[in-house]
Amino acid sequence: MNEVNEAAAAETSKYRNKLSYKLQQHPPNIGLQMQKTKNNLSSSGRLATMMMMEDEEEDVTRSAISTLQSREEEIERKKMEVRQKVELQLSRAEEETRRLAQIWEELEVLADPLRKEVAVVRKKIDMANRDIKPLGQSCQKKEKEYKEALEAFNEKNREKAQLVTTLMELLSESEKLRMKKLEDLSKHVDSTL
Repeated sequence: MNEVNEAAAAETSKYRNKLSYKLQQHPPNIGLQMQKTKNNLSSSGRLATMMMMEDEEEDVTRSAISTLQSREEEIERKKMEVRQKVELQLSRAEEETRRLAQIWEELEVLADPLRKEVAVVRKKIDMANRDIKPLGQSCQKKEKEYKEALEAFNEKNREKAQLVTTLMELLSESEKLRMKKLEDLSKHVDSTL
């Protein structure tokens, strides 16, 4: 059981490291993007380059989200496997306890000389049951933590989407204002000639 929990924890850690590495390699730097936007909008030929860079950043973001979603699905699948294994062990332990209790009763009636050995086995089963109970509680606690982390992740994604929308609106507005100013300047130059 501990091996399964350790494997799930190791897989989660490995996934977090990969995501952290990807974000370090391609960090979304909005301030830098806005500065680049100001520089690139100075000539109309650079506007196409700006749009391509935004597309590339969106592709990287989509890729990171896709990777994250696939990892979440894998974590969910492994979590379900661990839960099934725990439930299977619990049911086996309960069945074994019932079976040994029945044997114990029969031994009481027979006053068998193996009574001490049966008592030792029963004691071991009781100890196993005591060990299984905290594992079940730990599984429930980790499931709750996972749900909370997923909720926080989804909230941050929504916040990011709003920020991206705001950025796009600002860029569009800036472009309109610059175009209007250029037209005004062009008219002013034409009128002086």
